[in-house]
Amino acid sequence: MRFSQFRENSERANLATAAKHKTLKRGVKEVVKALRKSPQGAANTAAPGVVILAADISPMDVISHIPVLCEDHNVPYIFVSSRADLGAAGNTKRPTSVVMVSEARVGAKKAETIEGDEEFAEVYKDLVKVVEKESRNVRV
Repeated sequence: MRFSQFRENSERANLATAAKHKTLKRGVKEVVKALRKSPQGAANTAAPGVVILAADISPMDVISHIPVLCEDHNVPYIFVSSRADLGAAGNTKRPTSVVMVSEARVGAKKAETIEGDEEFAEVYKDLVKVVEKESRNVRV
């Protein structure tokens, strides 16, 4: 398991930017659907996104299968302390148990571009680096 907390406000900004660019999946149903549609196995080198789970979910069985799916599909994941904070960071009023930040906008047309796409690409890469760094620091 990988446990961490948002230590910086920049991670909240990452989720807010993802929500603005429509690359954010909210909720168990959407995240599981996105994970199952992604390529599976060790040959998959490009992750479809980063999964962020809330640690204060009760019952835990609601999200307990998501880390297994993430590991099967080589998707980095991280736990945060509060679902209320996760929902607020994703620009929703409701607490959210899990979100997935994708690099590419889902359903976007090739010709359609959004201003700030280059900035979002940098923010996404920073988020992936933070998640991978935190996962290396965990001792099981």
